[in-house]
Amino acid sequence: MQGVLNGFAVIAVVIGVGYLIGRKGYLGDGGRDVLTKLAFHVATPALLFTMLARADLSVILSPSLLVTALSTLAVAGVFVSVAVVRGWGVGRTTIGALCSSYVNSGNLGIPIAVYVLGNASLVAPVLLFQQIVVTPVALTILDLAEASGTRQSWWRRVLTPLRNPIAIGALSGVVVSATGWTVPAPVFDPLKLIANMSVPMILIAFGISLCGSAWPGGPGKDRVPVLLSSVLKSVGQPAVSWALASFVFGLSGARLLDVVVTSALPAAQNLFTYASRYGVGERLARESILLSTMGSVPVLVVVAALLG
Repeated sequence: MQGVLNGFAVIAVVIGVGYLIGRKGYLGDGGRDVLTKLAFHVATPALLFTMLARADLSVILSPSLLVTALSTLAVAGVFVSVAVVRGWGVGRTTIGALCSSYVNSGNLGIPIAVYVLGNASLVAPVLLFQQIVVTPVALTILDLAEASGTRQSWWRRVLTPLRNPIAIGALSGVVVSATGWTVPAPVFDPLKLIANMSVPMILIAFGISLCGSAWPGGPGKDRVPVLLSSVLKSVGQPAVSWALASFVFGLSGARLLDVVVTSALPAAQNLFTYASRYGVGERLARESILLSTMGSVPVLVVVAALLG
């Protein structure tokens, strides 16, 4: 329980700093946009590259990965199904599906894995799966949706993932790790320094966005998508993961706890960066992240108590 509270406390403080910056107007009217663009185009690609370039890719070949992948597809599929019926559009549907299934495995998952599970590497499968598979696919969909009103040749559409800085950073890191190449220190160290800006920059931008915002889940066109994605993320995904791990893959004890805890993590803050970059579903992302973060605290405490 201490680990859960410590992890959330760190994030809450940095978001609070961003909120104060927004209230005081220290960065001006365009401060949040500048932070978002810098995180999307520079800091986060550097973070993904430096993280994946030295990752052990063999950890993704495990039952934990299959549970993560299937639970992700299950809850995202529920949101997409409802979105298609309600006609929410490709962009909002993509952001909502991510908010329903994309866990905060980095800046929150790592400290919780250390304090609750006793091993930071236990979040590696979900972290790699999200960065190698989910992120490139989701951003490609958003890129194609953004360009839907313009005429593009087929080869430009095929190469869409290779023009996205987030996907480029992640895939480049995977290539370096797979080939076993060691990046020279004069190249790697500056990238690492830039990468260190990513998480605080995202959290501060998120905090700034809360200034003047209504209480999450309030009236408006995004109310239903926000509530649906928050429930799917906070309750649906850990429940599906528990069922799959227990009855399909036969996991128990510490391995079952690992899978369910990582699935119960809230939606990642960088989803707001994606929504802001593409100018779609910003309120949906902001409020879903906030609600799932609030809701995940009691869920994680209960999971740790029952399975720990």
